[in-house]
Amino acid sequence: MAAKHILHMLSPLKHVSPFDANMAVDAGFDAVLTYGDVTQGEVTTLVQDAMFSRSPGDAVRTGVFFAGKDALAALDMIETAKTAMFPPFVMSVFADPAGSFTTAAAMVACVERVLRKSCGRNGLRGLRVAIFGATGVVGFASAVIAAGEGAQVTMVGHDGISRVARSATEIARRFGASADPADGSDDQRKSGILADADVALCAGRAGVRILSAHQIAASRLLVAADVNAVPPPGVEGLDIMANGTPIGASKTLGVGAIAIGQIKYRTEFGLFRRMIETTTPVSLDFRDAFALARDLVAG
Repeated sequence: MAAKHILHMLSPLKHVSPFDANMAVDAGFDAVLTYGDVTQGEVTTLVQDAMFSRSPGDAVRTGVFFAGKDALAALDMIETAKTAMFPPFVMSVFADPAGSFTTAAAMVACVERVLRKSCGRNGLRGLRVAIFGATGVVGFASAVIAAGEGAQVTMVGHDGISRVARSATEIARRFGASADPADGSDDQRKSGILADADVALCAGRAGVRILSAHQIAASRLLVAADVNAVPPPGVEGLDIMANGTPIGASKTLGVGAIAIGQIKYRTEFGLFRRMIETTTPVSLDFRDAFALARDLVAG
């Protein structure tokens, strides 16, 4: 009888998200075990407990998922896990804190599709991309992905420039990519940022209006996307179902939360399936999420 597929889900927060646990079960894991309040220093012991309890041949049927709400902490944990493993006891690992990697990947991939289909542009390279809600985990991941694709990224801080400046520095240090911080603490500053932007990605808190219809109409934006499905939308006038239609009476094309969410769901599901179906261990993060999301929007 074949060994079961087991997923261990680790989070530095008190609880692992039920969303992720449901996704893993629906994707086909036979058992999903969750661990909260996990510190960086506990990762090695937990990973080695999981890997030594099974035969080397069943290591590939064991996976570790890293959750939480901190992109850098999740990436640190995944690196610690990889260091803790050695052949033949190597398991698959996947980081997607707060669903941020798969959400950011889906948003950028959906925007790329609209740019390609409706604007005649192949990708983000050379475009100015303003990211609102950049202090959050989805905004941070979106900045890393967009910068990696050659966009001129501006990370907008709703509470000033200091926090996004630290994030921009970390992006440069960790990923060798460039992002500029900007103060978006009032409407005048946000309008000034939009005046130089080709694309706006909104990843603010649920139910918070970020950009007004007037700001969108007065901008030169090609595309604006928003991951918030809770009323009011982050972008006034943007339908949550929009997938490349104009926002209100403006020329800016919108991508709404449901359109993004459908690709996000399929991306996370698909990466869980990859962990289950692989015959050799895999290590998955935002880069793998973006590659899959791109394939999904092109299909």
